[in-house]
Amino acid sequence: MYPDRVVSGMRPTGALHLGHYHGAIKNWVRIQSEVESLFFVADWHALTTHYDEVESIEKNAWEMVIDWLAAGIDPEKATIFIQSKVLEHAELTLLMSMSTPLSWLERVPTYKDQIQKLAHKDLTTYGFLGYPLMMAADVLVYRANKVPVGEDQLPHMEIMRELARRFNYMYGREKGFDEKAQESAKKLGKQPAKVFLELRTEYQEKGNTEALEKAQAMLDQAGSLSTADRELLYGYLLGSRKQILAEPQALLTEASRLPGLDGAKMSKSYGNTIALRDDKETIAQKIRTMQTDPARVRRTDPGDPDKCPVWLFHEVYSDDETKEWVQKGCRSAGIGCIQCKQPIIDAVVRELEPMQERAQQYIAKPKRVREIVEHGCERARKLAGETMRDVREAMGLGYSEK
Repeated sequence: MYPDRVVSGMRPTGALHLGHYHGAIKNWVRIQSEVESLFFVADWHALTTHYDEVESIEKNAWEMVIDWLAAGIDPEKATIFIQSKVLEHAELTLLMSMSTPLSWLERVPTYKDQIQKLAHKDLTTYGFLGYPLMMAADVLVYRANKVPVGEDQLPHMEIMRELARRFNYMYGREKGFDEKAQESAKKLGKQPAKVFLELRTEYQEKGNTEALEKAQAMLDQAGSLSTADRELLYGYLLGSRKQILAEPQALLTEASRLPGLDGAKMSKSYGNTIALRDDKETIAQKIRTMQTDPARVRRTDPGDPDKCPVWLFHEVYSDDETKEWVQKGCRSAGIGCIQCKQPIIDAVVRELEPMQERAQQYIAKPKRVREIVEHGCERARKLAGETMRDVREAMGLGYSEK
């Protein structure tokens, strides 16, 4: 019904590190060449937990955009924008909140978990409770059908889909909807219309997902249908009536396997990161001081790569020959830890050098960065505005002149 479109965002934490690159940005670079993509700075989301630490938000936002561009996000392929500059995000969040059950937000797995982890903050706020709703609006306002997420974010995807479904059911009601849908089905042709209606019955009465997929394929391939007819029949098929908001699917991405310098998750708050803009000497110094197998106290002690964080870097950066050299050398004490780390230092420096050169070009031209973002904001507003026009009309807020 709607074109393939991907939306993803990131909180403005400032300059990015290798964990960000291998966990998200590298994947974004690939996706932007395959499907229409929108990537945004989630500055409003930063306020849900750091509402009292606003001094660095703007600086961090620009630093992060520079790293995106340096890492390969291409403004000719992807739309780059700042969330708070597209007010439709806030409007859809507000309008959806009118019909969102409180219990749905309270049951989000990360809600209580984050309250415990951030016990030093007062998170008994409306903004923090409602962040899954805003997260849903960030995607639904563009009618995106794909969202790149890791497995840990699947609960957020499910509530996003439930919110879209609930909204469509509540506001997709239309007088004579069934009759209009059946008239639209006739435009498929007599026999295809019969098949479509049989598939709809099979899906709605028996939950046959294969029937659903076949019926959706029929609508996708039907050149005889207008956009309005197709939209109507999608809603009729799904039982959600008129489909105003698209239900996005999770685009599962592989989690980053890179640990921090101490073996824990790479995070700025842990002080264990390698930044994308760290110079060669800093990278070498950080990797040389990385923790290794704790059982290997002396150079002559054999080690176990499977218990060493450095090995996880080899799995990402090293070829098979180097990996074999590490496995044999470590287990036999034939190589020392400094020797083992050198190929990683070389590989990380080699990977980051072109990014750092591009970053310097953007740092030298801040006006160009702002132009890219402003162009992206204009593009995002146009797409979001189309959705909000339909949302307002469905909720009785269209106020069209008669």
